[in-house]
Amino acid sequence: MPRVLILHTGGTLGMSGEPLRPDAFSTALTEAVPEIAKLAQLEVRIVFNLDSSDVGPRHWKRLACEIDEARQDFDGFVIVHGTDTMAYTASALSFALLHLGKPVILTGAQRPLGALRTDAKRNLVDAVELATRGGEGVGICFDGLLLRGAHATKSNVHDYRAFDSPNAPPWARLGVDVVFEDRQPRQGGSYTFRPDFDASVMVIHVSPGMPADYFRDTFKSEGGIRGLVLAAYGLGTVPTASPDVAAMVGEAVEAGIDVLVVTQSAGNIDLDKYENSRALRDVGAISGGEMTLEAAVTKLMHGLANFGDRQSRRTYLLSNLAGERTSP
Repeated sequence: MPRVLILHTGGTLGMSGEPLRPDAFSTALTEAVPEIAKLAQLEVRIVFNLDSSDVGPRHWKRLACEIDEARQDFDGFVIVHGTDTMAYTASALSFALLHLGKPVILTGAQRPLGALRTDAKRNLVDAVELATRGGEGVGICFDGLLLRGAHATKSNVHDYRAFDSPNAPPWARLGVDVVFEDRQPRQGGSYTFRPDFDASVMVIHVSPGMPADYFRDTFKSEGGIRGLVLAAYGLGTVPTASPDVAAMVGEAVEAGIDVLVVTQSAGNIDLDKYENSRALRDVGAISGGEMTLEAAVTKLMHGLANFGDRQSRRTYLLSNLAGERTSP
């Protein structure tokens, strides 16, 4: 029987009360969801117990280290996680545990495990089964879909189908049968464990009439930032008249800040298409391709922590490691 390690981190699935808050989580999970004991030999560990809005880079490192230390002892891993930052954690682990060779499945719930009409039980059963199916890669299992972890985003706060994978098919659908639609392509290479992230990254959404001084103050303030994810319009356009956002990006690049551009829409950044997107390319901004905001933030943090020189980081950010940049 396959061996699966369940790592509990908190989230709605294990919450109770009014308002909902993290609660004690029993390691006797099979009492609440006995079906999962029929799928695998299980071990449950509480890594931390937090609302996922409190989860960040140091927690990603802790999870990555936990999995790395246990990788020889288990066939797959399930991470119980809150939905709000699940896509960030899934993206981060995709980069930290590159070519792990085993499945890492994140799941959670929109309603607590003890609630009526909860989605927690189905999601847990599906996640454990997927963790026994072999293969490799980090995924999010939710409401009958398995999505690539580095290309998923939270799209709905009310429906049980809380996650989407823009411009990419689900990795698998779980109905009567488990049907893999996207056999995540292996990029080749040996297991690479890089658990570190540099948190000095900020996100700025371009908006009409955004104040120029706000942009400059962001990267010139004391303590500063080392990376900036710029959420631009459409294919990567920004205002170049009043304010001149491209000029401000140029100042940031000159100040040593890596600027990664993603779109506020769903699609692929093309910094060559329009004059107002070429302006970003010409001042040294980096195209994020089809990266989600979550993937862009975590990959930039990861690149800053693990690649010392700017050209190496640029090459890293332009590469497609876990399906984050391009869809099949």
